[in-house]
Amino acid sequence: MIGEVLKLAQDIPIVERPYAYIAKMLGIREQDVLNSLRKAKEEKIIRQISPIYDTKSLGYQSALVAFRVKPEKVEEVANFINTHPGVSHNYERTGYFNLWITLAVPPDAPLNLEETVRIFAKMAEDYAILRTKRVFKIGVKLGYDSVEEREDGITAYNSSFQITEDDRIIIRLTQDEFPIVERPFSLYAEKLGMDEAFLLERFKKMNDGGVLRRIGAILYHRKAGYTANGMSVWRVEEEDRLDALGRLLASYKGVSHCYERTPYPPNWPYNLYAMIHGKSKEEVDGLVERVSKESGIKDYQILYSTREFKKTRVRYFTEEIYRWYDKYAR
Repeated sequence: MIGEVLKLAQDIPIVERPYAYIAKMLGIREQDVLNSLRKAKEEKIIRQISPIYDTKSLGYQSALVAFRVKPEKVEEVANFINTHPGVSHNYERTGYFNLWITLAVPPDAPLNLEETVRIFAKMAEDYAILRTKRVFKIGVKLGYDSVEEREDGITAYNSSFQITEDDRIIIRLTQDEFPIVERPFSLYAEKLGMDEAFLLERFKKMNDGGVLRRIGAILYHRKAGYTANGMSVWRVEEEDRLDALGRLLASYKGVSHCYERTPYPPNWPYNLYAMIHGKSKEEVDGLVERVSKESGIKDYQILYSTREFKKTRVRYFTEEIYRWYDKYAR
């Protein structure tokens, strides 16, 4: 039962009693859903249940950034980079660039993204800012399926929705843990001093507008059996072949993210990235080899994580990021 609950809880409906809605779909009691999710949290199967907001739609600059750091300095550099509240992921990986981060910078920060990266880069031998050009897939909804199973459609987010000051207040309060109670939106509304119906309406509008991707449970991949993850990077020069490969990679359930990014010649010519999760390194290797054979693209690498220094969600519209700039942007 818990597997089915977790699968549905990766996209929680925006209704007064979302867990009752999930329970009805499964033919079980609402309390069974609540108990299953609480147990999954206690046993660290679920990393977090929260609203997942779209960084770009909120006006933030963001990018994947790679650094080449002397091996003996990796931990020191990673720890300093982690002090920036806009750094959500920080991994040591195999390959030419050995430290990889995702960085988000608010629109009114004292320094823009490039200027912020240059502060970090003082401790590195080389670096590359790898901006997103196109999204083929974004959304971590890993369950217990085979990574080679296919799925229809591509999950991407594009928004021209303009958030209101009420939305900013809502985002600031709700971006952490989504309550595992019968009426979580009522609990939010009480804390915000808002009417529950108004709050639900704003959530639905943000969701429809692409600002809110979803509300969902994020799993600890290893507890779900995904003990290996590799970031596959591909060099594809022809536009039609890049489009075809991006769509092919995005169709696999084991691929959680797939982007076209700016290359960084001559040291880094790769322009297509796909994060692949598998039950073993051999499974990840096998999926990449299969895709390479089907697409005819041979110029690729698989970068495996060797250490995780940080994995969290960016907290939007908070004061801590401005305090960081007060300290380091001199």
